[in-house]
Amino acid sequence: MNILVNGEPKTLPDQATLADLIIQMELTGKRIAVEVNAEIVPRSQHGETHLNENDQVEIVHAIGGG
Repeated sequence: MNILVNGEPKTLPDQATLADLIIQMELTGKRIAVEVNAEIVPRSQHGETHLNENDQVEIVHAIGGG
């Protein structure tokens, strides 16, 4: 299936979850916020959130500082 991640096209297997995408992008364990189709998805729901054709995913990295 084809989705957009931060505006860039990406191809994933059918039935992929948000957790699968995060693993593929090597972001596991990183401090990130994820939005699918303008809806924030809590980390606890990444494994059960299935992605669909043409979904738009935004991933933002949390950066600490002062």
